[in-house]
Amino acid sequence: MPDTQPLNVLFLCTHNSARSILAEAVLNDLGAGRFRAFSAGSSPRDNQAPNPLALQVLANAGIDTSGLRSKSWDEFGRADAPHMDLVITVCDNAAGEVCPYWPGHPATAHWGYPDPSEVTGSDAQRLEAFRQTLLAIRRRLELLVNLPAASLEKMVLASTARSLSRS
Repeated sequence: MPDTQPLNVLFLCTHNSARSILAEAVLNDLGAGRFRAFSAGSSPRDNQAPNPLALQVLANAGIDTSGLRSKSWDEFGRADAPHMDLVITVCDNAAGEVCPYWPGHPATAHWGYPDPSEVTGSDAQRLEAFRQTLLAIRRRLELLVNLPAASLEKMVLASTARSLSRS
């Protein structure tokens, strides 16, 4: 991977409101120019927006939330979309869906996380579920961003990303 060309990573989830948004923001924060993260959903609801608790835990962690928005994965299948090097599903529903054709045949992996928006209880308990999801995503992404360049070459990227799902 040339130093001047960031690795484009797309995180997918069903609604693109929590886990994929968290992953996009964290990787853009940790990526140090080596990575450029995006997120999308297979079926975001009309007028879908990032979950306010996701935005709150990101802000609490000092991670920029400007520009985050829920969007359909269709945006990334268009001719003018950024070329993706790696596509990672972060929820089990999206992993089981038939994904669109991604130009350039990016590497793919599945990193499943429980949906923090399904947690019930007090506001503090719900916020803690989002914080725990953020921490789990961050741990895995820290491993990804610290991999040597050889592990990020296109031929080994898929197996590298899939092996991180066990981390």
